[in-house]
Amino acid sequence: MRRTMINTALAIAVGYGAIVGLAFAFQDQLLFQPSSRLLATPDEAGMDYETVHVSTEDGETLHGWWIPAADTSRETSPGEFAKQTLLFFHGNAGNISGRLESVQQFHRLGLNVLIVDYRGYGQSTGSPSEEGIYRDAEACWEYLTEAQNLVPQEIIVFGRSMGGGPATWLAARLSPGAVILESVFTNVPDIGAHHYSFLPVRALATNQFDNESRVAEIDAPKLHIHSREDRVVPFELGRQVYEAAAEPKQFLEIQGGHNDGFLVSAETYLRTIDDFLAEHLDSGKK
Repeated sequence: MRRTMINTALAIAVGYGAIVGLAFAFQDQLLFQPSSRLLATPDEAGMDYETVHVSTEDGETLHGWWIPAADTSRETSPGEFAKQTLLFFHGNAGNISGRLESVQQFHRLGLNVLIVDYRGYGQSTGSPSEEGIYRDAEACWEYLTEAQNLVPQEIIVFGRSMGGGPATWLAARLSPGAVILESVFTNVPDIGAHHYSFLPVRALATNQFDNESRVAEIDAPKLHIHSREDRVVPFELGRQVYEAAAEPKQFLEIQGGHNDGFLVSAETYLRTIDDFLAEHLDSGKK
């Protein structure tokens, strides 16, 4: 009996060790889930656009879309309210073609939008990594300030879910006009421990995306958005990021899930973003 128990315990330990080893080896694949197939383009969603190719400092080429603001969302002279541009950092799965409903919302608010796929996503070259995505974010910023001749105060940095990582990294180093963080987590070890509580995630994690530490370094006005119904990134983690953020800051609680809250709560969502930008940016929007 004792030998059987020892053998069983050893088998369990070996099995658990194998699971831990696999989790460590494949953690990038668990975090980064790109797709190369584009499901649609902005013109299919009723928006004019220009395909852009952004070069990174380490030789990758990022594919994205520049979507200029429409002139119909305000009763104002053409272009008067289209001074602000939203730099859109998306989440960990798919590619930019799966974010067109969200882009449409910002388009209706009278914003230009630049949305670019990270390396290894969509039609961008390379393979995703945390450090690589930071280089991608910096390249997008340079595209806006150089190719589009924007000043930093005209740029709104937006990060949803994993996109909060490049958003907070960039905003902590530069000076955008505003930052919007939606459904973001504190850091990768925290979100990993939530979903894989049976694994020593904090000891295994090589990726960080440490939003909680970085938001304190961001001077720009910040709007944090999260839903209590989010089953991917717990509401409590989003609140922790908000609590760690420096003033000025604002929190909007929405309804809906991780991937559809911005649609379920569209009226409140859009009104709050519009009011936030009107309060903090000299955009001529109101």
